[in-house]
Formats: sequence, C-alpha cells, structure tokens
Amino acid sequence: MTTMTENASGLREFKMPDVGEGLTEAEILKWYVQPGDTVTDGQVVCEVETAKAAVELPIPYDGVVRELHFPEGTTVDVGQVIIAVDVAGGSAPTGQAPVAVEAPVAEAPTAPTPQPPVAEEPKPEGRTPVLVGYGVAEASTKRRPRKGTEVPAQQPETFLAATAIQGELNGHGHGSVPGGQRPLAKPPVRKLAKDLGVDLATITPSGPDGIITREDVHAAVAPVPAAEQPAVTAPPVPAQAQAPAPVVMYDTARETRIPVKGVRKATAAAMVGSAFTAPHVTEFVTVDVTRTMKLVEELKQDKEMQGLRVNPLLLIAKALLVAIKRNPDVNASWDEATQEIVLKHYVNLGIAAATPRGLIVPNIKDAHTKTLPQLAGSLGELVATAREGKTSPAAMQGGTVTITNVGVFGVDTGTPILNPGESAILAIGAIKLQPWVHKGKVKPRQVTTLALSFDHRLVDGELGSKVLADVAAVLEQPKRLITWA
Repeated sequence: MTTMTENASGLREFKMPDVGEGLTEAEILKWYVQPGDTVTDGQVVCEVETAKAAVELPIPYDGVVRELHFPEGTTVDVGQVIIAVDVAGGSAPTGQAPVAVEAPVAEAPTAPTPQPPVAEEPKPEGRTPVLVGYGVAEASTKRRPRKGTEVPAQQPETFLAATAIQGELNGHGHGSVPGGQRPLAKPPVRKLAKDLGVDLATITPSGPDGIITREDVHAAVAPVPAAEQPAVTAPPVPAQAQAPAPVVMYDTARETRIPVKGVRKATAAAMVGSAFTAPHVTEFVTVDVTRTMKLVEELKQDKEMQGLRVNPLLLIAKALLVAIKRNPDVNASWDEATQEIVLKHYVNLGIAAATPRGLIVPNIKDAHTKTLPQLAGSLGELVATAREGKTSPAAMQGGTVTITNVGVFGVDTGTPILNPGESAILAIGAIKLQPWVHKGKVKPRQVTTLALSFDHRLVDGELGSKVLADVAAVLEQPKRLITWA
C-alpha cells in the first residue's frame, strides 16, 4: 500500500497505514510533532490505536512538518493523509493525488486545456489506490477533459465540466440527462443505485461537493412506500414521519456517553461473534491447591527462578499445557468455510489482560516448548507490555487456547467466552482458605474453582472433562508436572 504522495513543491503527504492485518481505521492518540518541527527518517511522529493495539508511527523521510491533518482523538480511515512534510528536492510525478481527491469540481475549469494532464495519466494509475475511488478519481479527473473538448465550446461553466468529469468517472459519456446535469456519485454508489432501481437524479446529495453517498441511496429506497401513502391520505403524514427524529433526548448531567472504538469496539465485535457462533459449554471443578501454593513459595527461592515472575498463574499455565499434551484434540479450531476441524500441533497460549484501553489477549508463541523458567519470563514480559499499552498486533494473533484469571478480582469463577478462532478457555477463580476434607479430617486448605469453556462443535463433553480434570489433578498434586510431562 502506498503511504505517501509528493507534489512538485516538495510537499510529501504521509497516509494512515494498515498497521495490522486488514484493519480499516485507527485513532490518533497523540502527536509527537507540531507544524514547523523538523523530522528525520524513522522518527516517531504519532501514536495510534487500532482495534488491536496502540502503535507508534515513524515518518519515512526527512523534512519540516507543514500540517497535521487530524487532531488527537480522531478516528482516521486507512489511506487518509494524516501529516504533510516539506522535503528538499521533491519531485512532481505523483503529486496530483491530493488535488484530484479534495476538489474534483474546483479543478473542472481546466477542462478546456486538457493536454498536460494527459501526460500525467499513466503515473497515478501506476500507484496502488488506498481508498475506494481515491486513485481512480484522480486519474478520471485528468483524463476526462481530453474527451470533453467538444463541450466547453458550447458551455464552459464549472458545473458542466464537473458533469463531464463525473460522467467519465462513472463510465458514461454525455448521455442525455434531464436538465443537462449528471448526478455526482462514485462507481460503487452508482451500481448500488442501479441494483436498487433508484434514479440518482431524484436524490438530494449529502456528501462533500454535492456527491451522492451510499446512505443517500439507501435513504431514497425507504421513503418509497411511505411516499405513496400521503397521496391517498393527507399531506401531514410525511411531517409526522419526520417528527420522531429530533425527539431523542439525553440527560447529560446524569449520564456520560462514551464512543465505542478501538480495542473496546474490536472486543465487543469479537465477543458477540464468538458467543453466537460457537456453541459454548462450560464445566467447573473445585480443587485443593495447597500443594501448588507451597511449590510457588519454594520456586521463589530457587536460584533458577531468580528475577522471574513466579505466581500461581505460572503453574496453572504449565498444568494446562500438560493437559493439552495428554489431550491434543482440544487444541484445535473450526474452519467454517471448508467445514474442517484444524488440529494445531503447537500451543500459542493466550493470557487475557485487562488494560486501560480494554481487554486484550496476547499470546505466548509455542508455549508448549518452553521450560518453566522460560515460561515465567514470557509471562512476565507479556503482562508488563500489556500494562504499558505496548502490545503489538502480532502478539495478539494466532492464539490456540486462553487463560483468564478472574480470581485477581476476588471472583470465585465465571463462564468465559471463547476467544474467536480458539476451542477452549480456562478461567481461574480466587484462591481462598476454606474448610476441606484432607486425609479424613476437615482442615483449612487453599481452594480454588476452575471453569473451562469449550466449543462443543469440535470438543465433546468427554474431551472437555478430561482436560479440566487433568488441570485440576496437576494443581492438586504438582509432582504430576514431572510424571505426566
């Protein structure tokens, strides 16, 4: 994807890149530069938040900041220009993009002298378009005046030139249109109108420069049945139909409305998709983890674990890895497109982490190959990075099974929702001192409740029960980490 353009004056425009895989937008969290600042190649100019993580964006050239196109807190589509930089010795081949995109109608008066833009035509087409209509509109704006030389002789007005441009953009010539003016609309919108049987000439455009948008087309479809009713009844009906629109009232003194975006938006979509796609089954087991807690204290004193994060989560993670090794079919995913169960011969262990920006699930790659000290180091790094808000999108992709520790909030257990693309998630409850029958006597023991949710399409009750029972068995008798591993 092309993330920058340059014009004849040496002004380069840096566009919002796709910092993840297939992301469509990002929010600008913070600008590190201001207009007039000097920047160097590789210097970080801003921090953005995608649906997956916060990422710092470096500028790919030297120069002086001319303009910041969006303020902090703005959500910007991938491909939109976010910063303009003056550079030395800039060349002009690709500099016409911003002009064609921002004001196609304003450039229309140049239609009578079309020859110079013709020479420029192949170059814009050579670059990769960033947004739908972005690169295409540019080439069309330059190409149309060459064919429209017949029209200016009769009517060189600005709107007529714009009509010629739009006619070419939409793949039509100077066909007869009522009033001689063709509605402005991008090809996808024009096709939508054609599919829905809507005449663009009857639509009032709401887009910039009088361009008809998709919303305009959809809005034009809805009133069709209602428009027939007033003719039969009475004129006041349309007025009544529009009345409910401004009735929405909010008590701003007693309520606060927070826009749903970034990590929160992605999490919401993922959870809804998972909950209503994968048939969840959750099983529970309460287990005496007194021996595990003693082992945690012993490991803290072990020289091999010095400087590492040692806590119950470490041994629970190791117990789950052992259970997966004994029951490998649980480490799989459901491929709806091919109707196949995909068995994973690796374990990317996800750890659900609550951050100021919302819930994220980074994962430890190939966790099944790590020794206990290596696993402890990976867990410590994962948690620290998440708390700082520096988790990369790559760290949150490719997980196979997840652990969520709700016990840190004093909660006994829960019914966790699967991370999309995974088949199981283990919830850890609070570890509490409780009366427990131990060796025939009631004694105070450290007890917790585990909950395992799994996708019942590929994990049967027997398999899910075996996995949960194995995790509990290891935590009850940690020596099984050796005998079973």
